[in-house]
Amino acid sequence: MGHGIAQVTATAGHDVRLRDVEREFVDDGLDAIRSNLDGGVEREKLTAAAADAAFDRIEGHTDLADAVSGADLVVEAVPEDIDIKQETFRDVEEHAADDAVIASNTSSLSVTEIASVLSDPSRAVGLHFFNPVHIMGLVEIVVAEQTGETTREFAREFVSDIDKTAVEVTDSPGFASSRLGVALGCEAIRMVETGVATAEDIDAAMELGYRHPMGPLELTDVVGLDVRLDILEYLREELGERFRPPQVLKRKVRAGNLGKKSGEGFYVWEDGEAVRPADSSEEGRP
Repeated sequence: MGHGIAQVTATAGHDVRLRDVEREFVDDGLDAIRSNLDGGVEREKLTAAAADAAFDRIEGHTDLADAVSGADLVVEAVPEDIDIKQETFRDVEEHAADDAVIASNTSSLSVTEIASVLSDPSRAVGLHFFNPVHIMGLVEIVVAEQTGETTREFAREFVSDIDKTAVEVTDSPGFASSRLGVALGCEAIRMVETGVATAEDIDAAMELGYRHPMGPLELTDVVGLDVRLDILEYLREELGERFRPPQVLKRKVRAGNLGKKSGEGFYVWEDGEAVRPADSSEEGRP
């Protein structure tokens, strides 16, 4: 998610620093941005000059202090783990300017809890982007208990400035989008598990019958089965048994079948495209 956020921010005309813990990961992010920009030129979404200008606005870093020093906004996109996010917030606050807004791209965790480690939690807010960031038009602004009005207004202006549409929600488990999206995806997985229909037919039903741009099972592959499992476990803890993860999801994650990023989930993926449904032997298993 981090490279996508960097891309859309740079495309909107802002200078950006993209930071990760290893240079290899930084370079992978920069390569993905370059590929996305080139694809946009091919589809005539932007000119070659605009793509080059956007890419030139992005610096890659591994040192956190160098990355956040002087920034107006810092957006973390680390894994969905409350301890990692809190540690990241602490480290960012140590090196960022006193008036910098610190945002989390969490898709479900409590921004209020993440922000609680800050000396000044009023500058914390959730900015939940959607994958792929350069295509999806939505950003969910999550207002924590401590979020100040100045921070809230900054978030609104930033989302508008990068040409995205904001929905604003009060901090609660799963917010609006993840809570509803995961509920739909979870039920689709249960339907595969109990043999109601194949993943391909369930997705086709939602795409053709409800005009979803992508079916819930293909979307689960894109998001990552491990990410969906973590969200469900968290929502189950916070909201109850209706969010109990299906066993087939657990089995696939244990097997390392995490979706698009691993090459197989509910579909088999090649060159970033779902080419066929995965082995259907999981269907009908208890």
